[in-house]
Amino acid sequence: MSSIVQEPRTSTLDNLDPKEFIIIKGARVNNLKNIDVAIPRNNLVVVSGLSGSGKSSLAFDTLFAEGQRMYVESLSSYARQFLGRMEKPEVDYIKGVSPAISIEQKVNTRNPRSTVGTSTEIYDYLKLLYARIGTTYSPVSGKEVTKDTVSDVVDYLLSFDDGNRYMITCPLIIGRPRALKIELSALLSKGYTRVMLDNDITFIEDLIEDIGLAKGRKIVMLIDRGVIGRDEDSQFRMADSVQTAFFEGHGECRVTIVGNEKQSAEDKQFSDRFELDGIVFEEPSANLFTFNNPYGACRRCEGFGNILGIDIDLVIPDKSLSVFEGAIAPWRSEAMKKWLAPLLTIASDIEFPIHRPYRDLTREEKNLLWEGAGSFKGLHKFFAFLESKTIKIQYRVMLSRYRGRTVCPDCRGTRVRKDAGYVLVNGKSIVDLVLFQVNQLAQFFESLALNEHEQEIAKRVLTEIQTRLGYLIDVGLGYLTINRMTSTLSGGEFQRIKLATSLGSVLVGAMYILDEPSIGLHPRDTRQLLAILKNLRDKGNTVIVVEHEEEIMLAADQIIDIGPDAGVHGGELVFQGTMNDMDSADTHTTRFLTGKDQITLPSQRRKWSKAIEIVGASENNLAAIDVKIPLGILTTVTGVSGSGKSTLISKLLYPALGKILGLVTTPTGKFSRLDGDYKQIKQVEFVDQNPIGKSSRSNPVTYVKAYDAIRQLFADEPLARQRGYKPAHFSFNVEGGRCEVCTGEGSVKIEMQFMADILLTCDNCKGQRFKREIIDVTHNGLNISQVLDLTVEEAIAFFKEKSGIVTKLKPLFDVGLGYIKLGQSSSSLSGGEAQRVKLASFLGKGSGVNQNILFIFDEPTTGLHFHDIRKLLDAMNALINQGNTVVVIEHNMEVIKSADWVIDLGPEGGDNGGKLCFSGTPEDMAKLKNNHTASFLKKKIY
Repeated sequence: MSSIVQEPRTSTLDNLDPKEFIIIKGARVNNLKNIDVAIPRNNLVVVSGLSGSGKSSLAFDTLFAEGQRMYVESLSSYARQFLGRMEKPEVDYIKGVSPAISIEQKVNTRNPRSTVGTSTEIYDYLKLLYARIGTTYSPVSGKEVTKDTVSDVVDYLLSFDDGNRYMITCPLIIGRPRALKIELSALLSKGYTRVMLDNDITFIEDLIEDIGLAKGRKIVMLIDRGVIGRDEDSQFRMADSVQTAFFEGHGECRVTIVGNEKQSAEDKQFSDRFELDGIVFEEPSANLFTFNNPYGACRRCEGFGNILGIDIDLVIPDKSLSVFEGAIAPWRSEAMKKWLAPLLTIASDIEFPIHRPYRDLTREEKNLLWEGAGSFKGLHKFFAFLESKTIKIQYRVMLSRYRGRTVCPDCRGTRVRKDAGYVLVNGKSIVDLVLFQVNQLAQFFESLALNEHEQEIAKRVLTEIQTRLGYLIDVGLGYLTINRMTSTLSGGEFQRIKLATSLGSVLVGAMYILDEPSIGLHPRDTRQLLAILKNLRDKGNTVIVVEHEEEIMLAADQIIDIGPDAGVHGGELVFQGTMNDMDSADTHTTRFLTGKDQITLPSQRRKWSKAIEIVGASENNLAAIDVKIPLGILTTVTGVSGSGKSTLISKLLYPALGKILGLVTTPTGKFSRLDGDYKQIKQVEFVDQNPIGKSSRSNPVTYVKAYDAIRQLFADEPLARQRGYKPAHFSFNVEGGRCEVCTGEGSVKIEMQFMADILLTCDNCKGQRFKREIIDVTHNGLNISQVLDLTVEEAIAFFKEKSGIVTKLKPLFDVGLGYIKLGQSSSSLSGGEAQRVKLASFLGKGSGVNQNILFIFDEPTTGLHFHDIRKLLDAMNALINQGNTVVVIEHNMEVIKSADWVIDLGPEGGDNGGKLCFSGTPEDMAKLKNNHTASFLKKKIY
């Protein structure tokens, strides 16, 4: 392979200025082969190469790891005590390292309380805004809720002419069990002399002597009588009396103006309680809007936004069936048919159509099924019956089958307590704002009308909100709502949220290391992202991007290509330079960028005759569209970010089919019905980018079911049999042979105060996961720990005589994962790698034809080089050749051009999206005008 580098590489690294370059000498981390790299400062640098070539090893495991280590070195003695155990990257030296900020693509939070708003701090500023300038309105009358202060009452008194006589009174609060006589004696001891019986002034002493005078009459305390005056003493006396009245009257005070010839008598009630229409309101404060503490959280859902209720899609999974045909799932069993029998008996009398499909019933007829009629009890009473019998396990199990997460009706899924919605700014509550898309929210704040006083109070808060909203729009996330759970974001969306948050800090002189920030972005939106990256660079930062996206590579100041291939065949610096230097280079990356190599169009598109039709899809921004999904071919669903692709496939097609097949319990989005040939599908598999396992113990060798055979192989070795070892002794997941210090993890987590946790290699087993005596057992010269450290490619060669193991590992190699290690933790796999491990497991199971499985892939090109996309397409075509259907949510033009059918949503994201723009072959789509996807696809086809 030829190698081209810029001028700095021609001189020795020792002579380069660390102020001009970040210098890495002799990097040997993972598969890196002692490479030297000089990265120019304040540049946009793309690190490219095949999946597994060593890009991340250079950018993250070498450069960022050293930056983090040097940072810890500068901290307190508490943090530095772990420094000796933090492994220094295998490298001769690194010079010129700046403070490093790593933004990876993994969604590393599964916290159900984390939202887009909390992650970006926008919600924190919204809470402040509403606490400072929010106005509370009564839901009964719609009037503004206020409370009276002492100053308000004094100002009212001073609105009358001097010389007017006034009385200040308050209710007499009789504390039980104290009797009226005892209460009056207490008032007398406090210095009060008079009370009012109805409108008559009476001495307290007289009333105590003849308590019968009070019978049936209203008693109020007379706090003060006086004459209105504007001198300081008079005003002080009035204020003191009002304050006393509020105290004695538990927040209530009445002022009576006696009146004279010039002004008539007047009577007015005041209250220092925040109440109106008989409702006591909470005064706006930041805590009132905080759903992450008990004070501000919705009382019904406790701040989670959804509640556990009966899911209609689980109760009636197939809405094409009639009641007579068994549409109601819980009443299909012999034991439960008795609940349906009365309806069948009285159906003709009440004119209920028992033979009509559920989806075609009127609203009144559906309500009858739930509410009941006559002798027919209805579904609500049926589930109430199950609730009353939960002491029996069979009823608990049955109830659990039909329960699902539904949006909380009290807070509309926004998590805050109901009365927080009574506080408005410009006619909108915080509940309204968190349900707005970022684009709409930005428009709301641009047109916000505040008076001068409110502007002064909210000036700083508004600046912070608008800045952060602007950054979210700049990174292509204007279609999200700030109420969206962080755990539901794709890897690319989460990374761009972190990027937008970092932009808000406006650092200078830092080193940003990004892991494929273009994930999940339509090529149109990638241009906005490029502008952001260049903005970071122009502020004086070094931006290092691990990337496969063609447009970002073409715009980079410099490209560093690691290769030539993956795993043990990679780890070399095969190219470093600009686009102008590529003509004489010969690497996988340069060949694709210069057009010397390309993914060829399929010779012909597959034809189809059967399809699943989603009718009236209206979830999120989908505009009640009807979409046909062809069966037996490769279909791509495209459109700009936020156009509704994931909603259509992930929230409608997958759960709707899955519930009919009894495979999933995920809530289904809003749509009218499922039509077409969906009964042809026997199974549905959603291959997403979520980790292959929930724990760090999950790894590829266990996921593809190859570890059982490997453990058996070691248990059959003579030494293992002599010592009585069973296959379980060679597992790091159970007690027996694993190291008990790290419980088979190979590393120990150190929880750092105010810092991210640090993973350190286990001192006892030195990262080998097993006890020393287990390590003694070898197969063909390797122990179990060494076998787990083999790459898939090396393992296939090592186990070449064990066809059972090779058969299970071969699919991993076929989908381009020959470089990952058998025992590699699932948490270290990227979203794209995890997705391909799942794909490999399905390929491994595949045998024969006409399996009729619907495979759904969510952006499977994540983390894939052009060269690897070929392998991915081959694997998908293999699934189709086995009689399956493949639907791919994708932005990558190489996959779109290779599909048999394209469904394009748009035309824009968010509220301007959700429409069906095109459905047909790639060739027909490329002819479209004014279509974002077509404009990029045209370059690949014609």
